[in-house]
Amino acid sequence: MRIDVVTTFPEMFEGESPAALGVSIPGRAMRAGVLEVVATNIRDFAGGRHGKTDDRPFGGGPGMVMMCQPLWDAVRAVEALDTTPAKRILMTPQGQRLTQSLVESLAKEPRILLIAGHYEGIDERVIEKLEPLEVSIGDYVLSGGELAAMVLIDAVARLLPGVLGHDESAASDSFSPVGPSGERLLDCPHYTRPRVWEGVAAPEVLLGGDHGAVARWRLKKMMERTRERRPDLLGDG
Repeated sequence: MRIDVVTTFPEMFEGESPAALGVSIPGRAMRAGVLEVVATNIRDFAGGRHGKTDDRPFGGGPGMVMMCQPLWDAVRAVEALDTTPAKRILMTPQGQRLTQSLVESLAKEPRILLIAGHYEGIDERVIEKLEPLEVSIGDYVLSGGELAAMVLIDAVARLLPGVLGHDESAASDSFSPVGPSGERLLDCPHYTRPRVWEGVAAPEVLLGGDHGAVARWRLKKMMERTRERRPDLLGDG
């Protein structure tokens, strides 16, 4: 999979081992050749000596607004770098919530183009013309879309074929397990050595070797934890 990022801060994504993406699962995916992340500087498509990409908002108010033309030219140029059509995504707090089901869908795309906005916002006209899928990672505001883009990249990378060490690892994550009626559940508690720590023993059912009993215990705990912490996933909230 190729993921392009258009941004005014490409240094956050560049280099063989960028701090956020060069480690753990995304780094493994890139080293294995199943993921390529390419950052493009929007300033390279801006006029003038200073590569200006923003201006004051019409109507007044605080902050600056990203201008149409530099972003439009950057996206069009980046898309022309590869013949594979790109799924355009704008990272914005006004977008639809990034969920595991959306991540699963995006992981099937051959190419994604992430638009990382900055400043007060982006001129609405270029958003309407680009028609990206607008995605939010939560109900809060970041300084820019770069960190949100990294969150999406990390979530997608771990679902790419062969990236995780165990084929079932992703399927057992929170929001991925499917309950008896098709619910997406939170993950169950996990335990490892030592068998007893600080006077507390790991659940005996996990130590007995009965895989059927373990599976039933885990599903029971998933249902309990989901009902307690996220009843909305079960339709109870």
